[in-house]
Amino acid sequence: MPSKTSLLALGACLAGSAASLSLPPLIPLIPGVTEPLTNNAPPLPILQVPTPPLESPPFEGSDLKPKKIGYFWTGAGDKKHKDFLATYSLDDDTFGELIWITDVPSSGNDPHHLGSSLDGQTLVGGGLLSLLKTQDTAYYFDTSNPYRPEFLKSNRAVLSAITDEIRAKPDGGFFITYMGSAVGTSPGRLVETDSNFNIIHEWPEDVEGTLNILGEQFSPHGLSVDFDKNVLLTSDFVVPLSVLKPSTGVQYADTLRLWELSTRKIISTITIPNGGGIQDVKFIPGHPETAAVATAVALGQVWIIYPFRKDSTGKQGVAELLYDLGPKARNVVAIYSDFSQDGRFLYLTLTTSNHIAALDISDIGNIKRLDDPDEDQPTVSPHYVKVTPDQKHLLVTDYFVQTGDIGIVNVPADFKALYIDINEDGSLSFNRSIDFTKEFPNRGGGKPHSSVVFDLTDPNNPYYY
Repeated sequence: MPSKTSLLALGACLAGSAASLSLPPLIPLIPGVTEPLTNNAPPLPILQVPTPPLESPPFEGSDLKPKKIGYFWTGAGDKKHKDFLATYSLDDDTFGELIWITDVPSSGNDPHHLGSSLDGQTLVGGGLLSLLKTQDTAYYFDTSNPYRPEFLKSNRAVLSAITDEIRAKPDGGFFITYMGSAVGTSPGRLVETDSNFNIIHEWPEDVEGTLNILGEQFSPHGLSVDFDKNVLLTSDFVVPLSVLKPSTGVQYADTLRLWELSTRKIISTITIPNGGGIQDVKFIPGHPETAAVATAVALGQVWIIYPFRKDSTGKQGVAELLYDLGPKARNVVAIYSDFSQDGRFLYLTLTTSNHIAALDISDIGNIKRLDDPDEDQPTVSPHYVKVTPDQKHLLVTDYFVQTGDIGIVNVPADFKALYIDINEDGSLSFNRSIDFTKEFPNRGGGKPHSSVVFDLTDPNNPYYY
């Protein structure tokens, strides 16, 4: 029987209606007045002084119009200047040339994941630590001119915060996992926006689903949607507040939630025993059973999720071990993944092992590892990984999370974007990179967490990913 505390929390959850909020900064920018406050504000436990950002240094854009464009959602290294979207050329002959910088009107967000609408007209980036300065947590960019992105709007949810994974909806708008509650605890929510990017729901909203997320840690980070098969998966990672001081240790989860897409209701909770943070989940392209893979960070393992199979008790959703990445993959803080479009190759970043793994999963019963786990790769804390639309490169950003003095997760990084060649057999050949520490010295460097790639090689068939 639910406790009184749980029932009160449930009442509060059901009473709240989803709506977009966008609030002005608590301390507005006053030139000549607020800059000393921004420069000298001390770190505080959890909530930070909501200082306005320092104005951005002058910048002269490039008139270059490459066919392949990389967008990087980037934090100012000093956490005082405005965070920004950096637009780069990924063409072979002009690789790494900075085209444009698009500022957002706030700082210290610790920019996190970035996603594109299906029509390539809009990008949305989330702020991992925006909540700590009581700022909006999702930032939208107009990319109708792909070479001159413009800041469009920002907003925040009512019940949830800590934006993570992003998936575009076919009819416009997005699904976004918000890993924590409005104060950074469990439960988080699955947020949905409309085509104007207003928040219209914070799922679950039914009584049974709300009891589910109140009964067991719900910290959704990973997100994958199969619109044709009417299923959605979220994976639970950590309680966000537990990474900040004072903390008794990071609170990891071992679960995923399987959802019916049409009703936005949770079907079941799937457990990976002792998973220690199920950071990522992605459906395998073209799999006959609509299977997905999930990464168990503490175990250093990849699990396969069968959403339509039932276990011995009749519960829908079955998890099985797919591949053990070995001892160097254990407790590596984060394991993120991406597939080739044909579902043959799976790439995984093992963050604190400074390693990127490559698997050939074309035969689920006989997985082939394509990398040498003992190889010393030229990467420091790889995290966000994306196979480029032409399937020829792997784009990896070398930055996960640095909470600084206020937290207990501070992962070293070299703040590079790696552009890695994919060989015909799926193995990797390290080639080029963009060094964000050198690109933005007047902002304390740049901290790129995630990326989106536009491939406009064929004007009649552009790719936005």
